Amino acid sequence: MTPERAGELVAFDEALKELEQLSPRQSRVVELRYFGGLTVDETATVLKVSPETVMRDWTMAKTWLHRALSHSE
Repeated sequence: MTPERAGELVAFDEALKELEQLSPRQSRVVELRYFGGLTVDETATVLKVSPETVMRDWTMAKTWLHRALSHSE
């Protein structure tokens, strides 16, 4: 792993931890979808919410993480 890639992973981890403080469910959606590879429906079942809620959380979380990581560069 390159030092640049390692730095990106650390920044992503820090941003995800910050998101968890702001919105635990959105953070959990990222973990399940991105790291766990779950579908929207599978994520909805795990979290006991509707697929529409998962999609809203997924969209908001991606936007929030993108902004957070853009500012950390």
